[in-house]
Amino acid sequence: MTASATVPVRRRSLGLSRLILGLAALIAALAFGVSVGETVIAPEVIWKTLSNQLFGTDYPLRPIQEGIVWNYRLTRAIVAAACGAGLAVSGVVLQALLRNALADPYILGISAGASTGAVLVMVLGIGAGALSLSVGAFAGGILAFTLVIGLARAAGSGIGLPQAGLIILSGIAGTQLFNALTSFVIAQSANAEQVRGVTFWMMGNMSGVRWPDVRLAVPVSALGVLVCMAHARALDAFTFGAESAVTMGVAVRRTQAVLIGVVTMITATMVSITGAIGFVGLVIPHAARFLVGVRHDRLLPASALIGAVFLVMADVVSRVIVPGQVLPIGVITALVGAPGFAVILIRGRRQRA
Repeated sequence: MTASATVPVRRRSLGLSRLILGLAALIAALAFGVSVGETVIAPEVIWKTLSNQLFGTDYPLRPIQEGIVWNYRLTRAIVAAACGAGLAVSGVVLQALLRNALADPYILGISAGASTGAVLVMVLGIGAGALSLSVGAFAGGILAFTLVIGLARAAGSGIGLPQAGLIILSGIAGTQLFNALTSFVIAQSANAEQVRGVTFWMMGNMSGVRWPDVRLAVPVSALGVLVCMAHARALDAFTFGAESAVTMGVAVRRTQAVLIGVVTMITATMVSITGAIGFVGLVIPHAARFLVGVRHDRLLPASALIGAVFLVMADVVSRVIVPGQVLPIGVITALVGAPGFAVILIRGRRQRA
């Protein structure tokens, strides 16, 4: 075998090693997320609980400990992993499609629109019970992103910015608009208990996550990640611009429609379960690029794994940082993501200099 032929083999071996390492880190994070909290759970109790629930064994356990593991912490950890993976991959896709390092579902207004749709269903009962929170959130996310794209196209090049820059500015405006609509609905229609619950939920809340949420979040996140990975080569082409993607044989409009639909589906589903969680889709893709490079066949799975681990650990921190109190997970992601956002801006300025 020649030296040139061994290079792809080495690359595949290195990629497989990184994948195994990432999966091991995710499993360790899930185990840590289940064991750590106000009540410390021994690893033996965790394994026995899983064995009892999954394989029908009959290990003697205290009901309260088994309930904490199975119905509370494990569900939180799994949903956090699914949410982190989905939001991180969504950020990668939007940054590639728009060729802008600041693109993510939160900045582009998708999260805000999804929050508005979910709150309309939750508080006003729109749909008369026929619409779930996820459907309402999806409709709100689609509407928000449609308005953002429409505003960017209407603005054109009149203010001297590239199209991606216009979309970012339009996204910021859309975010403020839908946040204002959400606040208006809450202020006018919600009772005191609803106000408290919705406010806490909108900052990112996993306290109410249970197994039905797991059965929704995991398939949506997994399907979304797989669809995005199937378009890895197209995303590589988009990094050179839509015109270049056309010359490479990419069906630009169809690919954009599919990927934006997938991103909106992921974001809306996660928002309907956990509320709006910022900075994951913005910061995690940049951390993944630093580790594995810019090729999307590596970047997408790396971002999914890093995002999953990050949000599981953020959930743990939200439960233990203040004794006797559970903070919204969005507070933790913002405390980590805001400095990361600053680093991205500074690095971008140095690269342009």
